Amino acid sequence: MTPDEILQGLYDQTLVGNAPAVLEMTNEALQMGMDPQTLLFDALIPSLEEVGARFERGDFFVPEMLIAGRAMSGAMEVLRPLLAETGVQTIGKFVMGTVKGDVHDIGKNLVNIMLEGAGFEVIDLGVQVAPEKFVAAINQHQPDIVGFSAFLTTTMPMFKANMNALQKAGIRDQVIVMVGGAPVTQEYADAVGADGYASDASATVRKAKELIQRRRSLTPA
Repeated sequence: MTPDEILQGLYDQTLVGNAPAVLEMTNEALQMGMDPQTLLFDALIPSLEEVGARFERGDFFVPEMLIAGRAMSGAMEVLRPLLAETGVQTIGKFVMGTVKGDVHDIGKNLVNIMLEGAGFEVIDLGVQVAPEKFVAAINQHQPDIVGFSAFLTTTMPMFKANMNALQKAGIRDQVIVMVGGAPVTQEYADAVGADGYASDASATVRKAKELIQRRRSLTPA
């Protein structure tokens, strides 16, 4: 295959979620000496952006997004260490976790895949994440954004507990806070004092980019 054919193949096969083909073409491309950044920015990210666009139009649903995301994840396992070596510039750093009391992670994992596919560095804390664990992770990783995910209405109050913990630790103003999950609304996000809310994975990427851009434009060079 030529480099152009590989890029087109990576785009097409990520779109349909053919993980084995994506992984095989990624390895073939690297053996040919293709640049990992080219694979990421000219094929994988555009494909995942198209997945997001199709989801928003109602042409794709959560299962299609998940299998496309998993296909890209397989390629990223191979590419991530190589990209780190080349010092590829990430959009920003995102710490993510499902709040204490909640063990749901499908939505969170999908968001993580979409964020990573868009060029974010994602630190996933998993599920049942206590406020103090979020505080420790923010201090350790110095992220641009922290994301709280909740799937149950009974665990949504943990958003406020987390916000209080950040305030108490004196780090609330250092980080952008985004919230999301099936029962979460913009009104609820506003009520707990979050900086951003998104209803799905695709919207999360868009909102995260917007919030980072806004903060950086306000920060003196």
